[in-house]
Amino acid sequence: MIVVTGATGNVGRPLVRSLVAAGERVTAVSRRISAGDVPPGTARHHQADLTEPERLKPALDGAEALFLLTSGDYVAAGGDLTEALDVVRASGVRRVVLLSSQGVGTGDHPSQLEDTVRESGLDWTMLRPGGFHSNTLHWADLIRTRREAAAPFGDVALPTIDPADIAEVASVALREPGHTGEVYELTGPAPVSPRQQVAASQAALGEPVRFVEQTRATARAQMLHFMPEPVVESTLDMLGTPSAALRRVSPDVERLLGRPPHTFADWAARNFEAFK
Repeated sequence: MIVVTGATGNVGRPLVRSLVAAGERVTAVSRRISAGDVPPGTARHHQADLTEPERLKPALDGAEALFLLTSGDYVAAGGDLTEALDVVRASGVRRVVLLSSQGVGTGDHPSQLEDTVRESGLDWTMLRPGGFHSNTLHWADLIRTRREAAAPFGDVALPTIDPADIAEVASVALREPGHTGEVYELTGPAPVSPRQQVAASQAALGEPVRFVEQTRATARAQMLHFMPEPVVESTLDMLGTPSAALRRVSPDVERLLGRPPHTFADWAARNFEAFK
């Protein structure tokens, strides 16, 4: 049995599908989840939150491995995984795959979650993805209503990654031996700028979409509606003046999956309905 937390998100949902397709028994966990959120008849679902670790116990019964995903709110609030991992270890789970972030490796994000997992006594694997292709879904309403998309730093390119690729890597790390103690940096195949993302979205949609370059101040004001201020500032720094490490394309996805990661254009072609 493999338990997937964050099972209704951009990574968790395709991960559950991938594990089920591989013949694994899966329990999908999220704060808000129902039978309609999992493949019919093939996966259990369970409502739980890492802030209440005791509620995880029923989901962990009989599990050998855990995919651990924490929310942005949890991380920003200084969430401590110690108690949750105590529950995980006591339940007999031996392997945990943590969805971390590229910023931990570059020093732009705190390492607290990774440190706690390393010290847990469990076999662990760290996944450090860069920005997600799917982050552009925040343009959906603006593109639908005005055929327009807005972002700061229009020509700064970073190798964003398809969440489906992250899910496939997680599936491999959860199912196969040989990944204990490994840290995988996960990126797309090439850097892509916001302006280029809009062009790819336009091509997928088949209609013109205008790109509007925001000032840092405008972007900051918008981001403060859904992100804590320290996270906003570090995110804007990473987007506007990324280090060479953040711009680097990692070989890990191709090495683990035996194929190149999906481009942003691939993702846009699969998800253009969101922008119609």
